[in-house]
Formats: sequence, structure tokens, C-alpha cells
Amino acid sequence: MLLWLTDYLSEFVSGFAVFQYLTFRTMVSVVTALLMSLLIGPVMIARLARAQIGQTIRDDGPASHFSKAGTPTMGGALILVILVVTTLLWGDLTNRYVWLVILVTLSFGVIGWVDDYLKISRKNTEGLIARWKYFWQSVFALMAAVYLYTAAQSPVETTLFVPFFKSIAVPLGIGFVLLSYLMIVGMSNAVNLTDGLDGLAIMPAVMVGAALGLIAYVSGNTEFSSYLQIPYVAGAGELAVFCGALIGAGLGFLWFNTYPAQIFMGDVGALAIGAALGLVAIIVRHEIVLLIMGGLFVLETASVIIQVASFRLTGRRVFRMAPIHHHFELKGWPEPKVIVRFWIITLVLVTIGLSTLKLR
Repeated sequence: MLLWLTDYLSEFVSGFAVFQYLTFRTMVSVVTALLMSLLIGPVMIARLARAQIGQTIRDDGPASHFSKAGTPTMGGALILVILVVTTLLWGDLTNRYVWLVILVTLSFGVIGWVDDYLKISRKNTEGLIARWKYFWQSVFALMAAVYLYTAAQSPVETTLFVPFFKSIAVPLGIGFVLLSYLMIVGMSNAVNLTDGLDGLAIMPAVMVGAALGLIAYVSGNTEFSSYLQIPYVAGAGELAVFCGALIGAGLGFLWFNTYPAQIFMGDVGALAIGAALGLVAIIVRHEIVLLIMGGLFVLETASVIIQVASFRLTGRRVFRMAPIHHHFELKGWPEPKVIVRFWIITLVLVTIGLSTLKLR
């Protein structure tokens, strides 16, 4: 939106031409989203508190969490609004990828909003019935996957690239739709499972989003992609603006979500952010790299799967409680220690993921 305005104004004042640079607009999107979050956050928290839109705590959860009951939730709506508004302000609205990511993010946000609303209205942790949640996630994920497959302009856009290897590339054909579906739905639920402690999910999401923004920038640049020998995807660079907005909105939210949290993200934010990360990774053709960088989300999901499978098959639990962050809490780790250590793990994994851009 403002890209068009600054383009017009640059005809009269040359300084406005700087807004045509993708790197500058990405940095501006970070600052814009951050400032909006810091300004709107206190107002939103106060209104949610007055409306008694508070978190419901699991009866079988760690005892230390009972004091969190009633803390304002659905704060992820703040992230989504700021994320979308900032992207619309500074992104290129003629770019098809920008609109696709916005639509998928909002659609998964709606699913999360319904889930949160039902939990609040019923005063328990039972929200949207699981089969309906997965049904609508599947519908929106498949729509996005089919669109990317049918609208692909080159074989590169539907090929799976293996990190650390220059020549290993697997043409997926129609299998691209299945992989994309699994990435979007899988990451959406993985981030949601991780969102169980103050700031535990949002900071890793910010770090992974920042790395994906860098990858999007170099993937959409012919010179950089050629130099790094990574797939070139025309138009993908514009997603750096979206990722910049995610960084700013996420850090602004973390200001209020850090321990002890003044507000929780809720499914409305976690499901949407996870889906957005998965979709961006698909577009820039770095699905495997996302699984590396988002290893924390993968670990949290795997712990739930292992716990459920073990209990059903043997009647025994592998962990004291799943997802795995609760296991460490019940072992006696203070909540801040669990959070910061998981952040450190994510930072290391993101560094490893980014190293794949050069180590080939």
C-alpha cells in the first residue's frame, strides 16, 4: 500500500526511492510491527481482562500453572492483526505469495479463534472438537498446496531440495501437494503444542521466522541464489517483508508474554504462526531446513506422539507429562529455566539451518 505511495512520491522527492529497496522495507516492517505491538498491547490486555477472557488451566497440569488461571488469553489476535496490517502497508500487493501467506495465516487464525472462544465460553480446556479442527486445517492447507502446485511457473517450485548437498533434488510431481499439506498442518499444530509456557513458543517462532525471511530474500534474488546454489523462486523475496512483520509483532508480544506472562497467545496465534512458517518454507523450497531450525517444535510434537503411543501399547508413560516442556517442569526445573534453555536450543538449530545455505 505505502509502496505505491512512496513510488509516486519518489518522482518529486528522490529520498522516497529508498522504500523501493526490499531490505529497507523489511527493516521498516520490523519496526512498524514492534511499535504497534508495544502501543496496542496494554490496551488489549486491559480490555481482555475487563471482559474476563481468561486462560483455563488443565487440571492434570503442573501445580505451578494453577496461579495462571484467568490470565488474559487470545493475545495471538494482536499478533495477527499487526502482522497483516504491517505486511499490507509495506509489502508489494501485486505479489501472489504475499496474498497467499496472508490468507492462510488468517484462515488458521480463525480456526484458533473458534477453539479459544469455545474454551472460554465453556470454562474448560475442551475447545473445538479435534476432528473438526483437523478438517478445517486440512481444507485450508490443501487449498494452498493445490494452488502452489497448479500455479508453479518452473519445475524448481515443486522439487524437494536436500540441504548440505548440491545435486540432490527430488521432483515431487503431485507429491508436492501431500508434502505441502503435511508441512502446513504439521507446523501449525507443532507450534500450538509448544505454546505451553510463558514465551516458549513465540521466541523460537521469531527466530525461525527471521531465518526464513533471510532465506526468502536470497531465494528471490537471482545473484544471491546463484552464488549460494540454492533454488531461485521468482517473487519469493517479498516474503521477507512478511517475516519482518512477524519478527516485530512477535517481539512486541513477547514484551507482555515473557515470564510471568500478562497475556497468553492462545490457539488463534499459535495455529496461525505455525501455518505461516510452514507455508513460507514451502514457497522458498526449504522444507527440510525448516524442520531443522524448528527442531524444538518437532521435538514437542514427537514427545506427544511417543507418550500417547507408549501408553496405548504398553500402559506406561515415557515422560512424566507431555509435551516435553512439562516433563522438565515436573522434574523440578523452574519455568524460566525451561524456557531459556529451549530458546538456546532453537538458536543453535537456526544457526545450523542457516549454515546449509553455504555448506553444500
